[in-house]
Parts: sequence; C-alpha cells; structure tokens
Amino acid sequence: ETAAPPPPPVPVTVATAERRPVPFELAATGTVEPLKTVAVQAQVGGILRRVAFREGEEVKQGQVLFELDARPYRAALDQALAALARDRAQANNAAQQAARYKTLAEKQYVTAQQYEEVRTTAAATQATLAGSQAAVEEARLNLQYATLRAPITGRTGSLLVREGNLVRANATQPLVTINQLRPILVRFAVPAPNLPLVQEHLGKNIVVRAEPVGGGAPSEGSLSFIDNAVDTATGTILLKGRFPNDDGALWPGAFANVRLQLYVDTAALVVPAAAVVAGQQGSFVFVIQSDSSAATKAVTVNRTAGDFAVVSGDVQAGDRVVVDGQLRLRQGSKVQIKAAADTSRLGAL
Repeated sequence: ETAAPPPPPVPVTVATAERRPVPFELAATGTVEPLKTVAVQAQVGGILRRVAFREGEEVKQGQVLFELDARPYRAALDQALAALARDRAQANNAAQQAARYKTLAEKQYVTAQQYEEVRTTAAATQATLAGSQAAVEEARLNLQYATLRAPITGRTGSLLVREGNLVRANATQPLVTINQLRPILVRFAVPAPNLPLVQEHLGKNIVVRAEPVGGGAPSEGSLSFIDNAVDTATGTILLKGRFPNDDGALWPGAFANVRLQLYVDTAALVVPAAAVVAGQQGSFVFVIQSDSSAATKAVTVNRTAGDFAVVSGDVQAGDRVVVDGQLRLRQGSKVQIKAAADTSRLGAL
C-alpha cells in the first residue's frame, strides 16, 4: 500500500528576535493647559480710547494692550502735586518757626507752652505733608493704570470690549484673557501602582512625549509635576509634563496621547507582538529550525512596546519566529518562508 504523501510546507512570514534598547513607557491621555493664564482687568474706570492689539495675536510682557481716557487722572495728579507743594511750604515754615521758638524758649523769651504749641503745629504740618505725598503716589499710580499692559507673554483670546466703551474698575468680566503657550503643560494621570516606579526615576531625565489626538507632530518634554495625593475615586495620580512648544503643536484645551518614558532597557529581547501565541500552558512562539521545521518555545511577555513585545524564556536573540501562519502550524511542521516581516519600526523604539 502506498504511503500518504507528506503534507506540503506551510507558508509563513517570519521575523528575527533581537536585543534592542527599548524604553519603558506608561501611556495615558492628557489635556493641554497653558503654563499661565491671566484675565486682564482694569484697575481704574474710564472710556476706552485705544485697543493696541488684534485679538488672537501674540503679545509680549509689558506691551501696551489698552489705553483709557487718562485726562481725569492726569488732572487729579496735577491737583495732588499742587497740594503737595502747598503742604511742603507750610511744613518748612512751621519747622523754621519751631526752631526759632526753641531758641527763644531756651532764653526764656517765650513760655514753654508757646514753644510746645508751635512744635505741635510743625509736627501736624509734617503729617499733612506725608498724606499729600501719599496722595500724589496714588494719583500717579491711577494715571499709570489708565494704560493697561500685558502681564505675561502669550496669545490673546477674544476681545471682550471695544473702543469707546465705558470700562469699569475691577469688573467681573475681563477685557481679554492671555494664555502662555511657550512653554506649555500637558496634564495626565497614570494608575497609582506606578507611582513608586515614577518616584524611583525622579531626577533621571524622565521624558514625556505628547501627540495631539487626531494627528500632529509629537512633542518631547520633561516631567514637571507630581500631585501630592492619589485620586481615590479613580485610583490614579495626576502628573504634568512641560513642553517648549516652539512649533505651537500643543494647544490649550486639546487632548493629547501621552507617553511617559521612565527609563530605557538597553538590551531587551524583542519579538513582534503578533508572533506570541496564547496557549493553555502559557504563551509561546514558533521558531524556525535549521531543517525548516517549526518548534514551539515558551515565552513570558514582560511588556509591550508599540507593535512589539519584550519577552523572556526559551527564545534567543537571532531566532526566526513566525509572525503569520501560526494557526496551521504544530510542533515539527515543515514551513516555507514566504516573506520576512517588516521590523523597521523596531529600531524606532
């Protein structure tokens, strides 16, 4: 009787297990927030004479934003300066008179009571002079407040007042809001059990990468904040990354995919995640032997990094592992390699 022909080789796609530097990363979804936000409000009231910027443009710290009608405040300053000059003259005269009465009192030409009255008057005029000086400073400050300048460098939002409007001091609605975009923060949360690992690597250049949801250039920054308590409702800890944001890719309020890189495993054994098969006895991979047969080797997946898995177990660096076609394989099956998997992304880990 003629023996049955051996089954044909199974076509498979293979990749090579390699040792590569692989970063240890925690993934999260974050929210972009400005480093500083300032709501610009008027500290004095008046008619808005000029808006010195266009809404939505970037302004620098100290740049003039608004100019109120300064004439009432300039007049108040002139009036305060005049009162100061009057009080200074009176104080000087009273001081001179007190000095003369002191000499006369020593020679007993005037009574002690008369000298005390003159000295009291001199002290009172000095107090009045101090009050006039304070009034001048207040008037000068109010005149300065009539010109509103940018307290920080950043991008302006919607303009909430127009030229000719009456601006009230310390109104509830700001004139404009400025957000500082460079640098900028991304707020995200990671599971609380990862906190000891994060704390262990503090001060070791923890890298944070953020990519806007929906596409955009990824940005690289550093970990700048760890909250002082775990959120008991979610079991997470709040972190913040600081980014230079020179290209303006991160925008306040937007969502971003965040990767927190704690360290780099310089010699991790990596295979494509598709090569790992979950079996009843645990995970394993099919390795191509020198005789073109497939053999199973047990592995433990320590973690994943993108499309690849960091493994340990019986697999060695240089082994050819099957990444496509495992469903038709069993121990000892003959294989035909139809293609090599694209592992170009492996080098980017």
